[in-house]
Amino acid sequence: MANTLKALADALTRALEIVMVLCLVVMLVMVFGNVVLRLFLNTGIDLSEEIPRYAFVWMTFLGAIVGMRRHAHLGVDILVQALPVLGRKVCWGISQAIMLVCCLYIVYGTWLQHDIIAGNSSPVAQISMLWVFGVSYLTGSAIALICLSNLLRLLAGRVSDAELIDVHEEGMSDALEAEHEMAEQQARGGVKP
Repeated sequence: MANTLKALADALTRALEIVMVLCLVVMLVMVFGNVVLRLFLNTGIDLSEEIPRYAFVWMTFLGAIVGMRRHAHLGVDILVQALPVLGRKVCWGISQAIMLVCCLYIVYGTWLQHDIIAGNSSPVAQISMLWVFGVSYLTGSAIALICLSNLLRLLAGRVSDAELIDVHEEGMSDALEAEHEMAEQQARGGVKP
């Protein structure tokens, strides 16, 4: 069951990454195309002002989900690294709970504004602004599910010590992996410190 859920989460994360790439392509093509049209033909595409901006909003919000799933958000870990494992677990649990509450507020706030957002149309494309800002429903719900899953795993004791510090400097994951491999070799008696 756990492997199935992980495979599903991985597939959904991959799908979000594909949508983010599509948003980036739309932004690039529309902005570059508009520049070329203005430069050489003294004309432009009206939609090229709106659509790239909306694609950027979607790319940013979807990127927040992917970043949360991959533990890629920025953070400060100097205090957490100084704590014992129990302290790290408590801090990690508190941070997950705070993020869960914030995500629930994002969804609730979007729900409160739903009618206002849905009633507004974009100036050029005349699409409902819910198609633009409704992505916060998805982002808030997805990150809330990730945080809830993390809290349940913490309570079940299935969170590894390596997960308790989400922040890793550039190249740190390679160093941690090498350190883990050396520890395994030492445990087997293959390498002496």
